[in-house]
Amino acid sequence: MNSIQQSIARYLQGSGHSYIHLKAVLFDMDGVLFDSMPYHADAWHTVMERRGLHLSREEAFLHEGRTGASTINIVYQRQFGKDATPEMIEEIYAEKSREFNKHPEPERMKGAWELIQKVKSCGLIPVLVTGSGQTSLLDRLNHNYPDTFDRNHMVTAFDVKYGKPNPEPYLMGLEKAQVAPNEAIVVENAPIGVQAGVAAGIFTIAVNTGPLDEQVLLNAGANLLFPSMLAFNDSWEKVYQTLQQVSI
Repeated sequence: MNSIQQSIARYLQGSGHSYIHLKAVLFDMDGVLFDSMPYHADAWHTVMERRGLHLSREEAFLHEGRTGASTINIVYQRQFGKDATPEMIEEIYAEKSREFNKHPEPERMKGAWELIQKVKSCGLIPVLVTGSGQTSLLDRLNHNYPDTFDRNHMVTAFDVKYGKPNPEPYLMGLEKAQVAPNEAIVVENAPIGVQAGVAAGIFTIAVNTGPLDEQVLLNAGANLLFPSMLAFNDSWEKVYQTLQQVSI
């Protein structure tokens, strides 16, 4: 067995499924479709420091995928031992969004466009599952990935009660695509996003597009790991073929 076969076999043994019958691919957005995470990390750090709160750029990568409210509350709880008020959360997140928008427009992640064309050519449904409520990025999605994600196949911070690492966003993604956990795969770059995909019972592929040690993503439960979206795109045919072949 090669490493991809072994990864799929381990997933099947742990999940109780006999096979994966792939129908949908659930994509995270920041750090997967857009090279936007350095801008997010910088915006979070700048705004938190301005308000006397402390969140380093490095730690911001660990919180990637959470809703803005959840990130703010984690930092606020740590410093003051209580949740921020809803008004404060709204104010801080609006300020963070303004700070983010001062940066140049994020580019498509290298390899992502090509991968999505392959996914679509296989007749699979692309589904967006993001913790972002960043309207500017969601608007850019249609411009950068035309005819790819229709609104019925998108899960954002506006749709969920519980953000990642709770499985709710990915369970909702399955529901919107009308598929079962063994009929989809997740593509994630953040540890809490990986945790959410795994908790939803879906085969989860991590792409390490940020500064984190790859072990952080493996420890989060990633079933398979690639060093970039380009590397995953180069291996897509092999992954897709193997997903169809392995059963227990």
